Amino acid sequence: QVQLVESGGGLVQAGGSLRLSCAASGSIASINAMGWYRQAPGKQRELVATITSGGSTNYRDSVKGRFTISRDNAKNTVNLQMNSLKPEDTAVYYCFYMVTNYYWGQGTQVTVSS
Repeated sequence: QVQLVESGGGLVQAGGSLRLSCAASGSIASINAMGWYRQAPGKQRELVATITSGGSTNYRDSVKGRFTISRDNAKNTVNLQMNSLKPEDTAVYYCFYMVTNYYWGQGTQVTVSS
């Protein structure tokens, strides 16, 4: 089992920045992927960014150049630095850890006002 605890999020004006963090604990595999999904009201959950234990990253097109994902393998943490935020980034952001199964954080609200 893997437990994920998220922190960060909140309310910010358009153009502002926020940083999300997620700490994983439990049975952590040396090879894994971590990242973030988000879900806006009335919409499906969508992948925002992923990072493997080897450091390979992937972003959805709408956040490229604005969001940066990073991780600390020694601490089993993953971070999402979000810059130039837009109202359409408003959503609940969920951290995930994945090897063969997905494990999820509890979600943290990000609200971007126009």
